[in-house]
Amino acid sequence: METTERLQYHYSEILRLLGEDPGREGLLKTPLRVAKAMQTLTRGYEMDPVEVLNSAKFSEPYNQMVIVKDINFYSLCEHHILPFYGKVHVAYIPNGYITGLSKIARVVDIFSHRLQVQERMTLQIKDCIQEALQPLGVMVVVEARHMCMQMRGVEKDNSVTTTSDFCGAFNQAKTREEFLQLIARP
Repeated sequence: METTERLQYHYSEILRLLGEDPGREGLLKTPLRVAKAMQTLTRGYEMDPVEVLNSAKFSEPYNQMVIVKDINFYSLCEHHILPFYGKVHVAYIPNGYITGLSKIARVVDIFSHRLQVQERMTLQIKDCIQEALQPLGVMVVVEARHMCMQMRGVEKDNSVTTTSDFCGAFNQAKTREEFLQLIARP
């Protein structure tokens, strides 16, 4: 039995356990739709983010900060399978190599399309860029809203969680401050 069919079966069972009738008109195709949605939302497991960066790696003597900011992302919290979403800001200082700017956004997509916690995702993005490009430094800031905090539990609608991770040249406060000023909203 293929993955989609297996997921569809289990989502039908979940509906039954919740007291619903999966044979009801409005729910007939729901298990299949949810199965396909979950496969899309977790497609990051099937991709190699280092390979993505290396596919557009170019020798370049540029050695100043490169920033890709406001990268939208959507992920699923591994604790509740509820969405969390927001923006990722990435900076790296090349050390002989650059990568296509869209590849940075693709790395964010790959890690966000896995069951995640924000802290791990932040670290994974930074580590991936460090591994692939060997830059002088990398810094990642993630700002997110978590539906597990907004829809259940403490129900705090306007809370935003910010995480960051950095290495290399970003260990210097002056370099970190420059990055944070450049991503600050007016």
